[in-house]
Amino acid sequence: MSYAIYPSLADKRVVVTGGGSGIGAAIVEAFAKQGARVFFIDVAEADSRQLEQTLASEKHAPKFLRCDLRDAAAIEKTFDDIASEAGSIDVLVNNAANDDRHQWDNVSAAYWDERMAVNLRHQFFCAQAAAKRMRTQKHGAIVNMGSISWHLALPDLTLYMTAKAAIEGLTRGLARDLGEHGIRVNTVIPGAVRTPRQMKMWQSPESEAKLLAQQCLHERIDPEHIARMVLFLASDDAARCTARDYYVDAGWFGT
Repeated sequence: MSYAIYPSLADKRVVVTGGGSGIGAAIVEAFAKQGARVFFIDVAEADSRQLEQTLASEKHAPKFLRCDLRDAAAIEKTFDDIASEAGSIDVLVNNAANDDRHQWDNVSAAYWDERMAVNLRHQFFCAQAAAKRMRTQKHGAIVNMGSISWHLALPDLTLYMTAKAAIEGLTRGLARDLGEHGIRVNTVIPGAVRTPRQMKMWQSPESEAKLLAQQCLHERIDPEHIARMVLFLASDDAARCTARDYYVDAGWFGT
């Protein structure tokens, strides 16, 4: 498969949350291959250090920063550190999330708050921190990662789906408020992506075969396919794309 090169992404200063593994790691690698200067945030030290080593020979070696995104003050400090080193921020990819299954009747107030902090709240505060830098240069791109789960009403994911549904509203609100500063905001909605975590915890050969049969394209979706959509939305090729949701689901939803 042959992929596009986006000249407008060369040397861009990119921040990716949850970039140490899975879809996030594919996004980090894709931007690095475009010649972008990538900073990625995660709490998974081993995976993140390994990714740094793997991509160390790129034009700009991606840099890992450890940050617990549940901590708003830590987010602000991390973005301060990135902006101090890079000068500013051009692109933010809000990717970090956790889709742990849960039973509705076992949810406590504390667990609710923790799930919202893990899957929703940080997207706003990362966007806020990035947009403060972007508005001074009158351009920027924010890509929020949504989920197909709530569109399909999947079981045992009520809190995750609540957060992911809210992200589409967050995208629209930010797109309206930030548009006057030349900042574009979009959502990417992945389908059933074949990440190591998904294959280990939730999928079996039988369940995957059933899922593929439900898609218009009976092909697996890999992290790199999500990364390609993110690259497009971050590039100048998407200069008039904002406030929209972009599905990468092989035609699963709505069929």
